[in-house]
Amino acid sequence: MIKVVKFGGSSLASAEQFAKVGDIIRADESRKYVVPSAPGKRHGKDTKVTDMLYACYAKAEAGEDFRVDLMKIKERYDSIINGLGVKTVLDEEFKTISQNFKDKIGVDYAASRGEYLNGIIMADYLGYEFIDAAEVIRFDEEGNFDAETTDKILSKRLAKTERAVVPGFYGAYEDGRVKTFSRGGSDITGSIVAKACHASMYENWTDVSGCLVTDPRIIENPKPIKVITYRELRELSYMGASVLHEDAVFPVRKAGIPINIRNTNDPDADGTLIVDSTVQKPEYTITGIAGKKGFVAVSIDKDMMNAEVGFCRKALEAFEENGISIEHMPSGIDTMTVFVHQAEFEGKEQQVISAIRRNTHPDVIELESDLALIAVVGRGMRSTRGTAGRIFSALAHSNINVRMIDQGSSELNIIIGVSNSDFEAAIKSIYDIFVVTRL
Repeated sequence: MIKVVKFGGSSLASAEQFAKVGDIIRADESRKYVVPSAPGKRHGKDTKVTDMLYACYAKAEAGEDFRVDLMKIKERYDSIINGLGVKTVLDEEFKTISQNFKDKIGVDYAASRGEYLNGIIMADYLGYEFIDAAEVIRFDEEGNFDAETTDKILSKRLAKTERAVVPGFYGAYEDGRVKTFSRGGSDITGSIVAKACHASMYENWTDVSGCLVTDPRIIENPKPIKVITYRELRELSYMGASVLHEDAVFPVRKAGIPINIRNTNDPDADGTLIVDSTVQKPEYTITGIAGKKGFVAVSIDKDMMNAEVGFCRKALEAFEENGISIEHMPSGIDTMTVFVHQAEFEGKEQQVISAIRRNTHPDVIELESDLALIAVVGRGMRSTRGTAGRIFSALAHSNINVRMIDQGSSELNIIIGVSNSDFEAAIKSIYDIFVVTRL
């Protein structure tokens, strides 16, 4: 059995946290490959090392003196090294980083050094081999992750390495220039490593005990999710749930490798198991609730719209021409409504309206702003009658007006539109009826 373990920044913020991580890894012989993030915040007012690196490089790029900033970053690592009692020396590494900053080698290189340096410390602490991610993770010329080439290089390297540390978040172009994933990309690295070594499990360790039914900032101590499918997680992630980087799903899903979200500060908790499919029935009818504020509804009315071939395409071209992505599009016989992000739409609203009129000659165009979208997701909804009815009853009981409903054909999720001002109350009402009272 082979397990890949990835640890987030909060799990590696200090020597004390590092030691906890070491105990977790050593407690299971099958935890053979480790993917560390850069050190995160040690306390609420602290700064993440990645953010320190961005700020330091910005000074270098502007031609300002960045040496004090870089020494503060070195002090963070030295405090971890001294606290662990390892013999790691990073003086030469920081000389190289300083020179590369002077040479303005690139912001991706700068950001990646947090994981790179933490990986060196982790490898020394565990007695594992260090593998620089820039040597084994490839991006193509356009900056897209090259999954096929990476899998070949990494599989070959890991086959010769029994235990290794591969820093997260970055890789490199063919010519060696460093390229990072988007923020939170260490999750993706862990998934890539798991696929390459044919792992039986990818453990993603963070500071929460798995996925929660909904946002703990809205519901106090929401219930944990024990098992969730990849499809359910994708729906929730898209609507704002952020335990795992949404792109981390793809490499392991194709390989049939489950992900286990675990808590470094509570290693005995089971966490959440993310799987491709399962016969296990969810504890509640719904699996999770997530949502976002800040949408605009653009409603287009025209008599006999349904009989006009190409009407929807012509209407949507108005958004495409202006570089605006579409979230949802519920429609009726003589009307269609397009939901878009308000921040994207506001500066281009008149251009979009003009294009819609030019393309479709509608009878009426109406705009409604300050809307929120809420996704109610769950594989259990398919086999349970009256799920939508219970959602609307709960919202009606709380005097919340529903502006839109859109149910996917898979019956895996129901999207509800409400006013921004009703967002928190709507989530509380839905959580209460399905999880608290379980009606």
